[in-house]
Amino acid sequence: MKKTQLVAAAIAALLTTTVSVSACAKKAPAMEKCYGIVKGGKNDCGTKLGNACAALVKKDKAPEAWIFLPKGDCDKIAGGSTTQKSS
Repeated sequence: MKKTQLVAAAIAALLTTTVSVSACAKKAPAMEKCYGIVKGGKNDCGTKLGNACAALVKKDKAPEAWIFLPKGDCDKIAGGSTTQKSS
């Protein structure tokens, strides 16, 4: 393969990847925090429960633990709330 063909193929691959990533990003739904439904060790971020990082909540359905869900899905889950619950 000639050098120019190789460069052209690389540019085409880069453009295709960029277009694919852009198309996926536009389709991503709006997300919201959903409190009170998280399984222990599956939270998305820190809480006032004494941890500062994801996946550190030990208790299932901890009232201050949250995960990101597509907007509107939290209201469909029993026990889920888009506002933080007090412990």
